[in-house]
Amino acid sequence: MQNSPNEDAEMSFIDHLEELRWHIFRSLVAVVVITVIVFLMGPVIFDNLIFGPKHESFLTYQAFCAVSELFQMGQMMCLKPAVYEIQNIEMAGQFLTHIKVSLILGFIVSFPYILWEVWKFVRPGLLEHEQKSTKGLVFFASLLFFIGVSFGYFILAPFSLNFFAKYQVTPEVQNIISLTSYISVISTVVLAAGIMFELPMVVFLLSKMGVLTPDMMRLYRKHAFVAILLIAAVITPADVWTMVLVTIPVYFLYEFSILISARVYKKYLAGLEK
Repeated sequence: MQNSPNEDAEMSFIDHLEELRWHIFRSLVAVVVITVIVFLMGPVIFDNLIFGPKHESFLTYQAFCAVSELFQMGQMMCLKPAVYEIQNIEMAGQFLTHIKVSLILGFIVSFPYILWEVWKFVRPGLLEHEQKSTKGLVFFASLLFFIGVSFGYFILAPFSLNFFAKYQVTPEVQNIISLTSYISVISTVVLAAGIMFELPMVVFLLSKMGVLTPDMMRLYRKHAFVAILLIAAVITPADVWTMVLVTIPVYFLYEFSILISARVYKKYLAGLEK
């Protein structure tokens, strides 16, 4: 006996759920595998990567000094990291922090694979020309994410850490930096920067669906600038220089996204006319 249309539709829906479950499962496996590898490399990761911004040999400090010497500015642009000790004040603090850092790095490293799994799930539902036009989506989204993460780690993290470590409302209070707060600052700015740099890809997808238009983005340009300033104020310490470091590249991405939207939306309108 043949199944009714409703039963076929139900089976199709269940099949899609099953497929989605496997995509999620494989993504989680990738994150777990990378997390375990990072966890086993704990001393190397913490000494060279996590605590890198504490040391004067950090690439950012060396680069700023090199630029200062190149333009014959003496030591004007040379940045010196704040001198401070990091303390653990909880019994399981180091162990839990080790796991947290491993999970964050596991997600960051696995990000391209996670996107690929999402793309494989969505792709069958797209038309042939839509599949072709979004062929490099995973690559460019991953590239933007890693650029954002690098920007957060090499630029925002050292400035944020130095600001908080040096800031004193009164000499009566000494800064004693805890391990959890140190990790929280780094992870927040790094992940936030990575997500913010995905703006062009979000604009691309919304414009392709006809939800967002270049005229709309131009109309709300001033509002977007204010929103970027607010986001910069949230993810960075309250000093003007660091906010500027965030605002300029993100606003540049917004202007670049307008160009992307104009090109994609034009194709969207052309498709409607056919």
